Amino acid sequence: MAAARLPSTDLPRVAEALEMIAPRWSVWVLMTLASQPGPLRYTKLKEHLPWLGDGQLHPRLRALSKAGLVERTAQTRLHVTYGLTARGRDLMPSLTALAGWGDAHLEKNLLLNRVTGKSEPERIPAAQNAEDTLAVIGHRHATVLLWTLKARGTTTMAALSAEAMTDHSPSAIYSPIRRLIDDGIVSVSRDDVASLQLTAPGQALAPIYRALSAWATARPLPDAESHPVWGTPRIPAAARSGQWAAHQARKASQAVAVSQPPAPAPVTAWRPGELFSAATTGPSR
Repeated sequence: MAAARLPSTDLPRVAEALEMIAPRWSVWVLMTLASQPGPLRYTKLKEHLPWLGDGQLHPRLRALSKAGLVERTAQTRLHVTYGLTARGRDLMPSLTALAGWGDAHLEKNLLLNRVTGKSEPERIPAAQNAEDTLAVIGHRHATVLLWTLKARGTTTMAALSAEAMTDHSPSAIYSPIRRLIDDGIVSVSRDDVASLQLTAPGQALAPIYRALSAWATARPLPDAESHPVWGTPRIPAAARSGQWAAHQARKASQAVAVSQPPAPAPVTAWRPGELFSAATTGPSR
């Protein structure tokens, strides 16, 4: 498929959307506000995110407000509230898809359940799963490479570079594609010529890109299933091969791959127990 045949608006808008929410703690702030019945004063919001200092929370709120996802309302100089805008609320299905993929495909450590005496996968909060997924697919060039690879199917490194990174030297593809390979999103098959293809976890990114495409282009979500690139995912019969994607910052030397439960059904709001691994400890990372 030629580069000109890729959706002309979806790809850059989705890349921009990922760049908007990728900075650390952005998803935590958005999901926390989504879980509340109404806007929160800064002090109340900080109670939900006690591990964040003012120097971390204030910049995130400013950036998300500037992006049009969070609304800052000043009742008085000392009474300021924060809540999601309509655009921010519309983003929730995308965050749910990000969290679901992370829960299903990111590697988990085994922890001993003191009640049953059995080892179980650690419980990762939904917001952390979403942020860890963003760390896997949100780095520079990842979106255009995955998008183009999904559109082309199996292809060579040279062809992928020529189509997805036309403004860069051919060698510029090596670092981002190596990262996607290391994280288990892309695999290399070596027959007569080495070729690249999406793995099962890579194919399973479809709900994320469908939701982001619908949000970025303001199309109704029901129509996202017909998206020309990610609308009909070609997922192999074996949902997972046992090799999980592993965000580099989350890798642990003692991690053991175990079967994970299916991704949770999409929701648009989160209860405290789904956002936090414990009421006061915050992220497990």
